[in-house]
Amino acid sequence: MLNVILIVVGLIALTIGIVWIIDKFVPKKVKPVLNLVLWVLIFFLGYITVMSVYGEIQFNKLKDDRYKQVIVKLKDIRDAELAHKTVKGQFTNDYGKLVDFIETGKFTITQRRDTTVIDEELTKRFGGVEMTKSLILIDTLGFVSVRDSLFGADTRYKTMMNLPEGIGPSGTKVVLDAGVLAESGIPVFVASVDKDVILFDQDKNLIAKEKEVMSVDGVRGPKLQVGSMQEADTKGNWPKNLSNN
Repeated sequence: MLNVILIVVGLIALTIGIVWIIDKFVPKKVKPVLNLVLWVLIFFLGYITVMSVYGEIQFNKLKDDRYKQVIVKLKDIRDAELAHKTVKGQFTNDYGKLVDFIETGKFTITQRRDTTVIDEELTKRFGGVEMTKSLILIDTLGFVSVRDSLFGADTRYKTMMNLPEGIGPSGTKVVLDAGVLAESGIPVFVASVDKDVILFDQDKNLIAKEKEVMSVDGVRGPKLQVGSMQEADTKGNWPKNLSNN
């Protein structure tokens, strides 16, 4: 946008210069018509400059608002996936299974305690002298519903995969993938939405510029996402100012 503004400002300056030249060297009979045309051009170029700046300001405001709404969805998906891994040992790329898990899954409540017992092998080795060893015991105290723990009475988990109304074409869902890292076998997942989808009804040039953002103050890259399929990372790629938590 800066280049456009500089070009327009340059044209305005050039037009003003032309007006001055006309005033000095053009015959008086022709001056009124040329001056009128040139001043109209000056005002038109000024209008374009103002609207270019205003349009980008409005785009940035709308963009941040939409990002915040999508981030709420991504965070719910992340919470659900982390719970699934805690209980099942892996992530899933199936929203149906994820929703069923939230409704039926349970966390195990445990208590860890240290205890000391007789080490029979060492006791025999030392001729009957009583030897001890320390153990860590994990006691199961009970179970708690995954749904109650994550969402309480709220049923928003049933639609966490759907983009908010007015964002993206109708019926568009958050893309979900899951698997394991090839070298280590560590479970990974990613939930993402292309910026093209989030900003589907906005100026294509501004969208293209937004997709190239690499600043820590913005959403880096062409997608808004949480997690990664390349590394064991469950963070989102958005800056703190776009997230309430």
